[in-house]
Amino acid sequence: MEKNLYKSIIVTFLALLTPLSLISQMTKLIDVENSKIKWIGEELSGKNHYGSLKFKKGNLNLNNGVNISGNFIVDMKTINVEDLQGGSKQRLEGHLRSDDFFSVEKFSEAIFETKSPAVVNKKEGVQILSGNLTIKGITHPAKIEIDDNWSAKLVFDRSKFDVRFRSGNFFQNLGDKLIYDEIAINAKIAFEK
Repeated sequence: MEKNLYKSIIVTFLALLTPLSLISQMTKLIDVENSKIKWIGEELSGKNHYGSLKFKKGNLNLNNGVNISGNFIVDMKTINVEDLQGGSKQRLEGHLRSDDFFSVEKFSEAIFETKSPAVVNKKEGVQILSGNLTIKGITHPAKIEIDDNWSAKLVFDRSKFDVRFRSGNFFQNLGDKLIYDEIAINAKIAFEK
């Protein structure tokens, strides 16, 4: 009789706790239409090009406001150059989509998937998500910083993903034609309601 009463109390206690734990955990789906991704690439000469991309889909799983897991999928076919117009814009977009850069016909998605809960820097209001970044079918560890306003920042070394064009890691004597390997991505993330 005492065992049954003890089990009954435990089951009741767990039933009461379950709704509380569900409230603190939630999944947020990315609103792809209202989220923005900006990229910038720079040459040794000081010249740079910049533009935008679009998310294909993504989500974040939160526990008490802390990112515990998730993924972002970027549609590489949406590469857009914003600092040029006309034929120059079309040529650079075509070049960026080609095998010299991101081989978009073969690899239409870039994916970031988290590996572990975010490290929270409460002083700066930033969460750092560690995970894996996959570009051109090649995966390497990467980190994304996300602030309280859902602004995200990612910097990656393109040469690690076999993006070779005018890279100092693959070619020598490029002079001021060298394009830096680091590419900065900044995103403003919106979520579905």
